[in-house]
Amino acid sequence: MKNKTVNWGIIGLGNIANHFANDLALIPNAHLRAVASRTKKKAKEFAEKHKAEKAYGSYKKLLKDKTIDIIYIATPHDSHAELSIAAMKAGKAVLCEKPLAVNKKQVKKMIKTAKKQKVFMMEAFWSKFNPSVKQSIELAKNGRIGEVNYVNADFCFYKDAPPESRMFNLDLAGGSLLDVGVYPIFLAYSIFGKPKEILATARFHDTGADIQTAAILKYKKGIANIFCGFVSESDTVAKIYGTKGCIYIDSRWHETQSFRIIDGTGSNKMQEIKVNPTRGKGFTYEIEECMQCLHNGQLESDQWSHKNSLELITIVDEIRAQCGLKYPFE
Repeated sequence: MKNKTVNWGIIGLGNIANHFANDLALIPNAHLRAVASRTKKKAKEFAEKHKAEKAYGSYKKLLKDKTIDIIYIATPHDSHAELSIAAMKAGKAVLCEKPLAVNKKQVKKMIKTAKKQKVFMMEAFWSKFNPSVKQSIELAKNGRIGEVNYVNADFCFYKDAPPESRMFNLDLAGGSLLDVGVYPIFLAYSIFGKPKEILATARFHDTGADIQTAAILKYKKGIANIFCGFVSESDTVAKIYGTKGCIYIDSRWHETQSFRIIDGTGSNKMQEIKVNPTRGKGFTYEIEECMQCLHNGQLESDQWSHKNSLELITIVDEIRAQCGLKYPFE
């Protein structure tokens, strides 16, 4: 499938899907075949904007389109598992927005379906494939700053929205943890792996959705401090500390174009590293990974595997349990 056109479908046509479609157009041999929304009008508008061939007014109709090779799912969190499983049962490969699902039980079911149907599935953790983030993690893990012992990362922004907004709606698995908290968790996990101990707490909206969540992840040789929220802006600079220096991943770190290395424990020498600017918004790299995996006949990515998604959601589940955060449909 390396030189063969890959036909994409998109389900869920919100803001992130717009960014994704813009980047999809930059990839050779990637073709936006069809899009689907719950309303035909929205689907047609999106299709016209992004030059998709077909616009469906229901998700089921898109799933039945036999010309589609892979579906990008960008709906609210609560429907990720259901739609991904339906797509895989229809024989489609799936790239599903993060978090892959709202809990470990759902993720396990999705992985089981992918294996049974023998179709590719990947969580759309685009930061994993961002060149600057990727290089920062590789340098940290390869000893560039000595033995890493501390990670500090946050992701916060101010959101003034009505209670029924997706951000605050518990029926849609709203709240800061699943929306943006998974980013700093991802960074800590990418450096240290699974934590030995977690300490977490949160503040809540009147709807019950978390608006500020903090967690300390304890490992055998280090600690990660993570934070997310909807009530204030943060500098969104991620910091990785080691025995011989530190790495600062520049703001906004999850989609950064650069990072800095400071040598020595006394901040003696700073080196700024600017990786080539991302193509488009930066979704291009996860798109290329999916297409390469399809070409290779893989059921999962070697770079962000089913196991990685399962271990990350296990961390999220424990944070939620400690904070007392549960969704009505669970």
